[in-house]
Amino acid sequence: MPKYNLLEAMKEQKRTDPKLTDKKQKIMEAAIALFAEKGYGNTPTSEIAKAAGVAEGTIFRHFGTKDHLLVSLIVPFLKDSIPLMAEELFEKLLSNHGLGFEDFLRNLLWDRLLFLKQNREIFQIIVKEFFYNEEIRHELMPYVAENIGSRLVQVIRVFQERGELAGRPAEAMARHIFFSLGGTFILKFVFGLNESRDEEAEIESTVRFIMDGVRNR
Repeated sequence: MPKYNLLEAMKEQKRTDPKLTDKKQKIMEAAIALFAEKGYGNTPTSEIAKAAGVAEGTIFRHFGTKDHLLVSLIVPFLKDSIPLMAEELFEKLLSNHGLGFEDFLRNLLWDRLLFLKQNREIFQIIVKEFFYNEEIRHELMPYVAENIGSRLVQVIRVFQERGELAGRPAEAMARHIFFSLGGTFILKFVFGLNESRDEEAEIESTVRFIMDGVRNR
């Protein structure tokens, strides 16, 4: 499956926001380029400041911390990109019309596992901010619900019509699946649990757990 590096994608997209001051724009552009080149953890704010041609204190004055700088970059990008990312993901997973729901779920898990492994640092920061920053939750949740949740509901209804899934409300089943997947990835990539566990076995365990709850018996 193709890789998708968020920092590289941000670097390619890199738009000029007319609402930003010249200094903030230079800081954000320098940060994107350096994060993409060296990784978030390997890029000190002093290096960002040097590349942007500003004092390091200017970064702290505008953004507070390096984490907040990354969030100020990634949230607008995700709001622009989530619809396209969701459409591409579900089109790719459903391109095989003979695919059963269990295989769809398995492919979805593998795809997101590879995606999150490549964007682990960003995922950890976004999850932390999501839990502690109410503004971030209000900004991102509608996009996630509209573009990912709604598509998952549509997929569930298709497989319900085929008789593979139970006839319970598709929205409730989508929530069950979403929180099961989210919990699996948060435990793995944020809290570092199950790090040593075989990934294939971990995915199969998650697939079985979800299918036990949604399969048409």
